[in-house]
Parts: sequence; structure tokens; C-alpha cells
Amino acid sequence: MTLRALRALTVRELKRWVRTPTAIIASVMTPFFYLLLFGQAFNIGKFLPSGNTPAVLAAFQGAPDYYSYFSAGMVIFVVLFSSLFIGANVIFDKRLGYVKKLTVAPVPRSVILGASVAAGVFRCLLFGGLVFGIALLFHQIPGLSGLTVTAPVTAISVVEIFLAMTFLAAAFTSLFITLGYVIEQIEAYFALVNLVNLPLLFSSTALAPATIMPSWLRYIANGNPITLSINVLRENLFPYAGYYTYAPEIYLGILALFAVVVVALCVRVTVGALSPR
Repeated sequence: MTLRALRALTVRELKRWVRTPTAIIASVMTPFFYLLLFGQAFNIGKFLPSGNTPAVLAAFQGAPDYYSYFSAGMVIFVVLFSSLFIGANVIFDKRLGYVKKLTVAPVPRSVILGASVAAGVFRCLLFGGLVFGIALLFHQIPGLSGLTVTAPVTAISVVEIFLAMTFLAAAFTSLFITLGYVIEQIEAYFALVNLVNLPLLFSSTALAPATIMPSWLRYIANGNPITLSINVLRENLFPYAGYYTYAPEIYLGILALFAVVVVALCVRVTVGALSPR
């Protein structure tokens, strides 16, 4: 019964998403323009000698150029970005009375959250994969910088990248969906989302290496879950030569623990928010 309800609610969420092509296109175009405009214009690697020189590799932690370094960061950032607005659907569902119908159905409250999280994680992984593909495609277009993978891609690499994206998506999708159940006003939700979004991005290594940050910000960046996920990608995409403190497996373990703690807390809060008052 529980699994059937989980599957039905997950399918419902995905069907509703598929039926909004405008939102899908807009969600794809945002990271596309990040890669096409911001990444091409803000290519600080142009200030360094070209080629896989020790200076370039050290500056970008094993990446052969800044755009490759930046692209790996954007793959993870779009996972976060995709999860930010999922909670807004919950607020609209509450206003339309759909959530009230769910609460009187013979479905565990945790399943209601679980279905939304499962659908949200799928969306995050899809958009992350699209960004990865676009960055690789740019490498083949004359006049554009693109993602250059310099490490051999193995089945283990693919699994580790997939897990890094999944753990991060599960944690933040759960968090923002829970905020949607707790917050009543859509304006307050988006204000809080933006308050979380920018500090997470700029206190990570998505745009710039931690080595150029002040010491206090470097400590924050090294513990940022965005940075931990990006480290897994970069260590698998570019040859590892001591640029990172730990191996990808260690970062994945930390991310898994982070995801479990966040999801557990979100289940507790969501069950309380959906309980009769």
C-alpha cells in the first residue's frame, strides 16, 4: 500500500511537471545562459598561460582550463537551482486544496514528502545531466570554450558523480519542499530561497578555487555541501594530483550523512506540519 501510494504520487508530480513545457524550457535556458554567457565572458583562465602547464593545473585544481573547472561547478549548481523552486509547488497545492485532500487520504505523511522528493531528485538529475552535455558540446563548437575531460571515464566515475548529485538533490529538495509546507506566503518563500541560494553559491568553489579566498571564507567553502559535491565531479573528470584533501569516497560519505540528517529532519517537520491542529 505504501509503495503503491509513493509510486502514484511520484508519477502525479512528474506528469504535472511534464505538462508545463514553458517551465521546463525556462529551467533549461537558465543554466544554458550561465554556460554560454557568464562562463565565456568570465573566463579568468585567459590571464594564465595556455596549455596544461603546472600553473594552470594548480590554479584550477587539476582542470586544464577555467571553463572546465567552471562547468563542473555549474553541473552541481543547477542541481541546487532546480531544487529551489520545487517547494513553491507545495504552496500552490495548499492554496488549491490538494494538500488537504492528501492529508485525509489513507497515506502516511512521510510518503507525501517522499513522492515530492523522488520527483524533485529526478528533475535535478535530468537538468544536471543536460548541463553536463551542453558543456561537453561547447567544446566541439569553434569559438566557444567547453568542458574538457582529461581523466579516463570509468563505471566507478559515473556512479560516484551520480551519487554526488543524488545526495545533494535529495537533501535540498527535501529542505525546500518542507519549507513549502511550513511557509504560507509565496513571497516569503522566494525571499528565503534567494537568501539561501546566493550564499551557498558564492561560499562554494563553483565559480572560483578556495585558494584565492580569504582564510575565513576558505573554511566555509571547504565545508559547503556544494563544494563537496563539486570535488567529487572534479576528481573524476580531471586527473587527481593531490589538489583535494580527500578521495571522492570520503566526500560521498560526508554527503550521504548530510543527506540522511537533512531528510530525517525534514520528514519530522513535514509530518508535524501536515498533522491536524
